[in-house]
Amino acid sequence: MKVLIVGSGGREHAIAWAVSKSAKADKIYCAPGNAGIEEYAECVNIGAMEFDKLVAFAKEKEIDITVVGPEVPLVMGLTDVFEDEGLKVFGPNKKCAQLEGSKAFS
Repeated sequence: MKVLIVGSGGREHAIAWAVSKSAKADKIYCAPGNAGIEEYAECVNIGAMEFDKLVAFAKEKEIDITVVGPEVPLVMGLTDVFEDEGLKVFGPNKKCAQLEGSKAFS
């Protein structure tokens, strides 16, 4: 299984570490990642807000599932974009991400 993790912080580092422990994970990518994440995943130079590039990368590399870590891309609808393209993604859709992204909404 090929996994793409979106983000570059501590949360994404922990996700990369956990995914790397799975025998099902053949290849892990992280966009954009960081130096610590490189221990577990191949970092690619695509920002978490570059939705079109992330979709193109996921299609090109035939990613089986994408895990979105950061709040902002979730609130801006990255999960929705991936689902609209027929790609498997783990993370709340734009509407549900409001719970985390908007204290006024919550």
